[in-house]
Amino acid sequence: MAIEIMRAEQSHVAEVGRLFDLYRQFYECPPDLRLATEYIGERVANGESIIWAAMDGDAARGFVQCYPSFCSVEAVKIHILYDLYVEADERNTGLGARLMNRARDAALADGAKRIDLLTQFSNKAGQHLYEKLGYEIANADFHAYSLAL
Repeated sequence: MAIEIMRAEQSHVAEVGRLFDLYRQFYECPPDLRLATEYIGERVANGESIIWAAMDGDAARGFVQCYPSFCSVEAVKIHILYDLYVEADERNTGLGARLMNRARDAALADGAKRIDLLTQFSNKAGQHLYEKLGYEIANADFHAYSLAL
């Protein structure tokens, strides 16, 4: 069966949640399948993000999650690509690029003028994929800050 990329719905939450837990572990978070599944379930139920799932029958093999947002300075709609994960045995098969391109097509259809993303300096595989797909370092003049609440 060929892997099909589809917008995640409630029926996909358990499988995407499983991958989201693995994604979080990649970023050194402790395993917490319940938390991961609840988080994905809330995003889907509330329509707060756009999640594209790579489904091989009933099994998710990868996903990408974007959050619609805005750029005030440019006065345009943007999408923030926050999460991309592909199961280890599907890496280097083109599935990551397919997910990224599906996110790009959805952003265009939504009227977004660009997609922004951040990645760790150590994520060389991700950087290679993003650059291969035409993503560029947006601005080395700004620092990324965060305030924990």
